[in-house]
Amino acid sequence: MDFTVSVNLGNPDECTMLELAKKVLAITGSKSKIVYQSLPQNDPTQRKYLSGLAKKELDWEPKVYLAEGLKKTIAYFEYII
Repeated sequence: MDFTVSVNLGNPDECTMLELAKKVLAITGSKSKIVYQSLPQNDPTQRKYLSGLAKKELDWEPKVYLAEGLKKTIAYFEYII
């Protein structure tokens, strides 16, 4: 494979980091507080999943979407901790 471009493998349902944090808190029932900090200097303000590029160049597409993936990930960490 001769492909040298970064590809964001992710979920086509875009959400902000705040929305993601709130989803995790809701699923876990956690009372943790969300802490706001400055972005690192080179951190992108928006990450966009490009399904066409991943499919074309890597023959990849998501099979698990965000809500289901979060539930599975949280269940896994509850099991190993």
